[in-house]
Amino acid sequence: MIEGLTEFFGLALPWLLLAGMLIGLFGLIIPIFPGNVVIFAGVLVFGLIDGFDSRAWVFFVPIALLTLVAVSVDNLLMGAKAKQAGAAWSSLGITLLAAFVVSLLLTPIAGLLAAPLALFLAELARLKGDRRRAWEITSGLLIGWGWAFVIRFALGMLVIGLYLWWALGGG
Repeated sequence: MIEGLTEFFGLALPWLLLAGMLIGLFGLIIPIFPGNVVIFAGVLVFGLIDGFDSRAWVFFVPIALLTLVAVSVDNLLMGAKAKQAGAAWSSLGITLLAAFVVSLLLTPIAGLLAAPLALFLAELARLKGDRRRAWEITSGLLIGWGWAFVIRFALGMLVIGLYLWWALGGG
């Protein structure tokens, strides 16, 4: 009986972990949900149970690096697009600080809303009331946010693909 359960869970584990990874992938739609970290956690659990032989490292190292990129891309792209649109470094600093403080004091969702609002207000003050220009710069931040989602989702799919290749014995 125990051997049967062990065999069942041995066969089912990769698919159960895949289900969790898909929750992580589609959870990326919710901005504060750490979907790429959830996907990585599933990969890590698989590695810890299956073992880290030399073949496993061939998959695990790229997966870990892709996950690091995925969790960093938000701040990089949002800031880069806002800077490209003309944001001042001081405004970006105010934006980051406002998002962090509001996230701590209220909720992460409030922090997400605070970021574009803080950038708009900081740029509005810097540009002496030029609403159109302040909105163009804030739009850059929001465009960066959108592109970051696309990249995080694509990287999540790539990580899941590498996991499946590893778990199902490819390579």
